[in-house]
Amino acid sequence: MIIIDAHAHLSLKDFDKDLHEVVKRAEKTGVVAVVCNGLDSASNRKVLELSKEYSLIKPALGFFPTDCEKVSDEDFNKELEFIKSKKEEIIAIGEVGLDKKHFEDFEKQKACFRKIIRLSKEIDKPLIIHSRFAEKEVIEMLEEEKAEKVVIHCFCGKKKLVQRCIDNKWCLSIPTIVVRSQQFQETVAMCPLKQLLTETDSPLLPHDPELERNEPAYIVHSLEKIAEIKGLDVEELSKIIYSNYQRVFL
Repeated sequence: MIIIDAHAHLSLKDFDKDLHEVVKRAEKTGVVAVVCNGLDSASNRKVLELSKEYSLIKPALGFFPTDCEKVSDEDFNKELEFIKSKKEEIIAIGEVGLDKKHFEDFEKQKACFRKIIRLSKEIDKPLIIHSRFAEKEVIEMLEEEKAEKVVIHCFCGKKKLVQRCIDNKWCLSIPTIVVRSQQFQETVAMCPLKQLLTETDSPLLPHDPELERNEPAYIVHSLEKIAEIKGLDVEELSKIIYSNYQRVFL
């Protein structure tokens, strides 16, 4: 099988001790690409380093919504310039978006997100979107800015908002917890095949709640569940998702 993990965080300390083994397990399972997302200045640089060490790791540079609140405008703008300077090396801009679960200055989040959307259009890179408890606001801003290359990561909005994403031709990246989440199973059922991607959000959201950590090799479990929902052979589904990955990111 050809397997894609469209959203992971292999730069986090959870993988410091055994990243080499994690990558080897992913390769053995059939994973050919892991889109590794930056969250701030430090992790962006680590993501780039890892992408040079492991061909499997594809770098996306970003700024997590609540981290945007903590930096000065000057430092935020400098990081956008850094991302722009790496446009030939990166596969996407992410993880970016809005978050209303843990926030202090939502207006600043929105201002930063708008700048990021415009940068993505300027350098012609897809956005990987975080939208926790801010799904409607994220969609509205993406629509206002006429963003087209969009991957909605781990979307938990209501069905009418899922449909809005679908109508906008954005991709929905389905996490491994689809195996035990009715909400994500319903999203899969709604979403056209050509707009589906698979992700782990490693080290978070393992398919088995008994596991302490998620990793890219576990994508196979979500592929099996998605194939069941869509009435497809797993091998056939993996080829479709790989084709979607190529269309969006390459």
